[in-house]
Amino acid sequence: MFEGRYSLAELSATLAGGLIPAAPVMFDREHRFHECAHEAYVSFMSSQPIAGVAVWAHTGRGLLLDDDTAQRVMRQWRQAIDKPLIAGVGARSQQSHPQAATDKTIAMAIAAADYGADALLVYPPSWLQHHQQRDSLTVEHHERLSRLGLPLVLFYLYEAAGGVQYSNTVLDELLALPNVIGIKMATLDSVMTYQDVATQIQARHPNKLLITGEDRFLGYSLRRGAKAALIGMGAVCSDLQAELIEAHFASRADSFLELSDQVDRLAEVLFIDPMEGYIGRILYALARLEVISADAANDPWGPPLTAIEFENIDALLSTLNAHV
Repeated sequence: MFEGRYSLAELSATLAGGLIPAAPVMFDREHRFHECAHEAYVSFMSSQPIAGVAVWAHTGRGLLLDDDTAQRVMRQWRQAIDKPLIAGVGARSQQSHPQAATDKTIAMAIAAADYGADALLVYPPSWLQHHQQRDSLTVEHHERLSRLGLPLVLFYLYEAAGGVQYSNTVLDELLALPNVIGIKMATLDSVMTYQDVATQIQARHPNKLLITGEDRFLGYSLRRGAKAALIGMGAVCSDLQAELIEAHFASRADSFLELSDQVDRLAEVLFIDPMEGYIGRILYALARLEVISADAANDPWGPPLTAIEFENIDALLSTLNAHV
């Protein structure tokens, strides 16, 4: 139905070895879309060493945005950058009927294509978590999206965040679908799961991109086979993380180890319990770095941040002065 700007091979080659930030959206203190701050952020990120941008992902509250805000967000990005835009598509978990949820996802995907998205990041079908036909319906859900024609990035998300645990058989079926270029892994603290899926992809699907979404062990996930990084942490201090990825693929071991330590420290102040607070922490860091205004560092759906969280972020950013 849709023919994107990139062939599957072109998109894979463009993303390989690169950082793809999952972009947040800025809101004012009354929880209204802060268009000026978002425009400033988009302009800033267009000069950063990134391979593309993920819009409407969880970091950008993609399943919670109203239609008008979602459209404005996508179109600002499309106008500002000539790099791949990957749009998150899915349905709210309350949308429990499989057919209705897939229809909602298809509608979101069509809107993303109309607004200029180059590829789709498919939210896990969390409404199928306890369904007796979970596996077959999961494959069917992705098959319908594949027929739209845009490249697809699968999404393996840890269950506590609304993910679905895919069996090896389901993963093989999903990775074999037309238009699937790879899979984003975000297992958080399940290193074993990441290792097992990485091994499966390397053995059975070597032509697919393993894309790390592992903010808390980014360096290690690259060492275990990731070819690109699509992460919320990439929305702030992007140059630091892009340099880490470049050092890995250039086999500059000393630089890689030093940068990995710095990135780990960044992750350890942004990605902590309660995990839903990470978006607010990223927005606060962007304000402290004067990328956005302080009145735009608000996440309407996240928990309030504590004084110690602010202090820890401030202290960490002061140690990364080469990248601020």
